[in-house]
Amino acid sequence: MKKITLLLILLASVTLAQTDYKIYDIIDAVSADRIKADVKTLTEFGTRNTFSDTISNTRGIGAARRWIKSEFDKISTNCNNCLNVFYQKDLVTKKMGSRVPHDAYVVNVVAIQKGTKYPNRYVIMSGDIDSRASNTMDYTTDAPGANDNASGMAGTIEAARVLSKYQFESSIIYVGLSGEEQGLFGGAGLAKFAKDKEWDIIGILNNDMIGNITGVDGVIDNRAFRIFSEPITTNEKDPKKLARQARARRFYGGEVDGISRQLARYIHKNVKTYMPEMNPMMIYRLDRFGRGGHHRPFNDLGFAGIRIMEAHENYTQQHQDIRTENGIKYGDTFEHVNFEYAKKLTAVNAINLASLAWAPDAPKEVAIGGIVQPSAKLKWSKVEGAKGYKIYWRDTTSPTWDYSRYVEGTEFTLEGIVIDNFFFGVATVGKNGYESVVTFPNKIWRK
Repeated sequence: MKKITLLLILLASVTLAQTDYKIYDIIDAVSADRIKADVKTLTEFGTRNTFSDTISNTRGIGAARRWIKSEFDKISTNCNNCLNVFYQKDLVTKKMGSRVPHDAYVVNVVAIQKGTKYPNRYVIMSGDIDSRASNTMDYTTDAPGANDNASGMAGTIEAARVLSKYQFESSIIYVGLSGEEQGLFGGAGLAKFAKDKEWDIIGILNNDMIGNITGVDGVIDNRAFRIFSEPITTNEKDPKKLARQARARRFYGGEVDGISRQLARYIHKNVKTYMPEMNPMMIYRLDRFGRGGHHRPFNDLGFAGIRIMEAHENYTQQHQDIRTENGIKYGDTFEHVNFEYAKKLTAVNAINLASLAWAPDAPKEVAIGGIVQPSAKLKWSKVEGAKGYKIYWRDTTSPTWDYSRYVEGTEFTLEGIVIDNFFFGVATVGKNGYESVVTFPNKIWRK
């Protein structure tokens, strides 16, 4: 087993992040004009309420989802049929919630770009198709939903246009989800579909409102955005196993190191490397206070998932009938969307989808030892396609992985480091330099 002094560790950890000029090409390829055109089209369907008209070709959720599918189909045609485009649907009934006015199918539009090496491993970008008026049960009143959430849907379509020009080892899914405003029905349906199909999901990047820069708090900011992630993501139901997990966290840490939080840290690091002008804010919460987004149903089934959105919301433009009261214009209309900002957040998604799809899988198991010793011992499972591995560590109060050491092999001892003062993790590194998300230790190494 290799050993190294603390001084050499610290020197080795102060290294520049891996960069690839293809990532800059992806950023440059994202078009604000195309996003603008797509948002405009989506708002012109009048309302996209989940329970609105499905027959008309010009108004309602049916016309909107058929148009979205046609856009994915066009992209696929242009990339030699590189996308598998289909509808995924589930029936919801009045018995399923107070926001369901009548029985209807909740229909998602899915486009899968299959990976060349690991076709059953997926990273997902989602936007929401549906919109709502002040009363979510009102499915006839105009609800253009320009920012919430035509912006996220247009960004998802644009990411598909850009990334369809490339090939990836893992699969990428671009999806328009429905039923978000009625209880996250679309996300729940697709998450269950994924579970039933035994998809290996790296994570879902849920985009909900990525086009507003002028907040109700008076702040105007075209650089900051939020990454919401919950601390622990599990679908474990056995009380005894949950108790054992809680006991392990009590003694070894991990309260803020679940798989969704690691996905958030990955995005933060990638953005700071390739888009340093942006200000990603990691929010240690599932979603906004007391609210939810379409990543939640994936979290509920044990998949990693985060929400990407603007930093400063304007509540006068959310869930509002179009009107003017006391000199204030209410309504989520086209003129309020900043398309250059939506372009930036679309690029944030695109570069992380690409990086994850080009990277090897993360280690499934990472064991750590070093109790009452001046060292940290790590051992992990071998990963197919990995050239090497990166050991990461950080102060226990730091939100980001601040130090790293590249190694080859599947075990390593960091000598001269006090294990009690840091948290540790391991990521894989491919031959192309792309890294997986970090795996926090899930075993104790007793030798």
